[in-house]
Amino acid sequence: MTTTIKKIGVLTSGGDAPGMNAAIRAVVRACAYYNVECIGIYRGYQGMIEGDFKEMGPRTVKNIINKGGTILKSARSKDFMNKEGRKQAYLHLKDNGVDALVVIGGDGTFTGAEIFNNEFQFPIIGIPGTIDNDIYGTSHTLGYDTALNTVVEAIDKIRDTANSHNRLFFVEVMGRDAGHIALNAGIGGGAEEILIPEENLGLERLIDSLKKSKESGKTSSIVVVAEGDKIGKNVFELKDYVEENMPDYDVRVSVLGHMQRGGAPSCFDRVLASRLGVKAVEVLLDGKTNYMVGLLADKVVLTPLEQAIKGQSRVDDELVKVSDIISI
Repeated sequence: MTTTIKKIGVLTSGGDAPGMNAAIRAVVRACAYYNVECIGIYRGYQGMIEGDFKEMGPRTVKNIINKGGTILKSARSKDFMNKEGRKQAYLHLKDNGVDALVVIGGDGTFTGAEIFNNEFQFPIIGIPGTIDNDIYGTSHTLGYDTALNTVVEAIDKIRDTANSHNRLFFVEVMGRDAGHIALNAGIGGGAEEILIPEENLGLERLIDSLKKSKESGKTSSIVVVAEGDKIGKNVFELKDYVEENMPDYDVRVSVLGHMQRGGAPSCFDRVLASRLGVKAVEVLLDGKTNYMVGLLADKVVLTPLEQAIKGQSRVDDELVKVSDIISI
């Protein structure tokens, strides 16, 4: 490849996700393969503003493909939201000879990247890293598959105690704006109901569904709730409502929380991260900028950052139908 890019910086920003380390590893080693220097930027955009940089080579990323979190750390930067902060970041990049960036994160990270590119014409490629899977232009984001497996494992264990005590469990999972985790993990875990932001089930329909389940002979139930579900203020309000209307049910709540973002990445996430990391470097060396690398129909594709940010990631209507049918 012929290019004027001699040094690429890589950072992780926003929330961490399993697979980020595998992506960092792929970026660093792809740089080495193509004889390009690589700089690790610690603490996301805040580290870029403060010049928290470290040279990285193939051996500096050994033994990290199997680790969750991010070795480059992550931080949300209020300073990067103003032009003075972004100018300082740009000056640090130029002073360190960095010619292009690979940013790993979600829509907030991509929004900052697009603004930075527009202001300074600085080459940037994004890699989607968020367990919520709520980025347009890719079927899977880094960490999503691992989070699903974590949630299903937790549901399996909760079901054991639910069956033993004839209990109804509300299991809250992450997904403030998107129900991908709840829908897929709910189906995989055999949930009786799945509550997601995209589908307003309604309190009365929920009660009707639980009553039908009880009448059909079910002595325990699992209801998976995305944290952004709209039918109650929170999962504890749902619990109180069900107890008031179905006093014969012993109701419990389990909030899985940040455990969903931790743990060793699945094989799928490791391979996806490796593919996207290599592609990000190759795209930059081909002279392209302001794109996100993603996965569609098992092919690595490019989506303009603006579309990735503004496009709407939708849950699969077929899966919603499947969940209704098999929970009977």
